Amino acid sequence: MQSTSIQPWLSVQNAFSAVNFYKNAFDAIETYRLETPDGLVVRLSVKGAEFWVSGGNDDNPSDDKRSLQQENIRMVLIENDPEIVVKRSLQAGAKEIFPVGEEHGWKLGRIEDPFGLHWEIGHPVL
Repeated sequence: MQSTSIQPWLSVQNAFSAVNFYKNAFDAIETYRLETPDGLVVRLSVKGAEFWVSGGNDDNPSDDKRSLQQENIRMVLIENDPEIVVKRSLQAGAKEIFPVGEEHGWKLGRIEDPFGLHWEIGHPVL
């Protein structure tokens, strides 16, 4: 029997670049891929946490990035070693919003990916 889960679906202008970014930054692996003349749909898994990415292959994400920043969406990636993931994300092209630190019962940092989405990366401090 399939368990219940929620899997975010991220729509970006250049899904091909986004998939490569998430693979490099988060060590994501593809679990599903559909290429069409209009673009790409991919399901990615980060240690079993799955999300979807879709979009065309437009290399000019500026308009899409602006619209994403106007939305009320922030992704949270629960990760045991946030320093490593944040460092890898920055090397892959992300921008640091704030460095990894401990506050409010969490150890986490925040990045903005090249597509305008903010990711908080860390874990609760027990």
